[in-house]
Amino acid sequence: MNETTATIAPPEKSQAQASKTYSAKVYSAQSPTSTLAPGKIQRRAPRPQDIQIEILYCGVCHSDLHTVRNEWESVMPTVYPCEPGHEIVGRVVKAGRAVKKFKEGDIAAVGCMVDSCGVCPNCRAGEEQFCDNTATFTYNAEDKQIGGVTYGGYSDSIVVTEAFALKVPQQLDLAATAPLLCAGITTYSPLRHWNVKKGQKVGVVGLGGLGHMGVKFAHALGANVVLFTTSPNKTKDALRLGANEVVISKNEAEMQKHLASFDFILDTVSAQHDLNAYIDLLKRDGTLTLVGAPPTPSPVQGFGLLFKRRQLAGSIIGGIRETQEMLDFCAEHGIAADIELIRMPQINEAFERLLKSDVKYRFVIDMASLK
Repeated sequence: MNETTATIAPPEKSQAQASKTYSAKVYSAQSPTSTLAPGKIQRRAPRPQDIQIEILYCGVCHSDLHTVRNEWESVMPTVYPCEPGHEIVGRVVKAGRAVKKFKEGDIAAVGCMVDSCGVCPNCRAGEEQFCDNTATFTYNAEDKQIGGVTYGGYSDSIVVTEAFALKVPQQLDLAATAPLLCAGITTYSPLRHWNVKKGQKVGVVGLGGLGHMGVKFAHALGANVVLFTTSPNKTKDALRLGANEVVISKNEAEMQKHLASFDFILDTVSAQHDLNAYIDLLKRDGTLTLVGAPPTPSPVQGFGLLFKRRQLAGSIIGGIRETQEMLDFCAEHGIAADIELIRMPQINEAFERLLKSDVKYRFVIDMASLK
C-alpha cells in the first residue's frame, strides 16, 4: 500500500482537558495490513511530575512488528491507529516543577512501560513490569491519563512521569543505547535474576536482537558462553561478540557433546523450536529461561525436567531500578547494541527486512528524519 498522511483522532475530552495537550508528529499504522505512515497525535502536556522528551533515537523491536500486524491478538489485541516504539532516547525539553531527577537539556531514556499502580507488592518491590493492576506499557496500552491508548516512540516527542524515565550515562553512544531499553533489559534481567556469574557455563539460543545482547552480557559477567544457532555463517560474529564457542543446533553430534553441562540457558528465539533439546543440555538444577515468545505452544517432556531437577522458566523486561542498573553496567563495561541506523521513512522496509532477519542486530531510527 502507498503511504498516506493520517491524523490520529484523540479520545473525546472536555475543553479543559483539550487545553492540556499538544500535537506530536508520528508514524503509525491504521490497520494490520497498512504501512506505517506519517501523522499526528495528541500528547498530554507535562504535569508537575512529568518530563517532555524530544526523541532523538528509537529502536525497532520485533514486538513493534508483531503489534502493528496484530499477531498477538489473542493476548494483546492491537488498537488502531497503532504508533509503536519502546526503545527511546532523547533530550528533556520541559520538566515539571516537581521533577527532581532531570532538568531541561538532560538526556533521558524510556523503555517498555510508562506507569504502574505503584502500590501493589510487585511495584513496591521494584518489579513494576509485573504490576498486579497491569503496568501501562509505552504503546497500545490503556492511557490512564487522557484516555484512549498510549502511543510510542516513532514520534518527535513523548511525555512521561520522571519515575519511569531513565538516566543515560555519558559514556554511552545514544543511538546504540536505544535498544538497551528493551533488548538489553530483556536479556540482562534473567541473567541477574538467576545469578549468572564467573565460571558458569551459559548458553544463548539465537543470535538476533536479543541474542547478541545476551552474549555480550553473559560474557561481561564472566561466564563461559556457548551460542546456539541454526546458521553457520553467524559463527564469526558470535565469537566477536563474546561467545567462547558456537554450536550449530541442527548438528546432533555437536549437541550431544554438551549434554547435562549447562548451568543456565537463555532462549531468545521467537520461532517454533524444540525446547526439549535444550532442557537435556542442563546440568542438575540448571535453568532454561525463555525470553522469546513462539506463537504456538511447545511440547515439553516432563522426564527431561524431573530426573535432574531442571527448571523451565520465563522472563520479560526488568523494573525501572534494574533497567537503570543495566544502563550503568553497560557504561562500566563498554556494552551497547550493534545497530543499523535508519531514517523514519525507511521503517516499512525495515519491517520487511526484520521478517527475514536481515539486520545486525537492531534497527534504530534517527528521529531527526521525522522533522
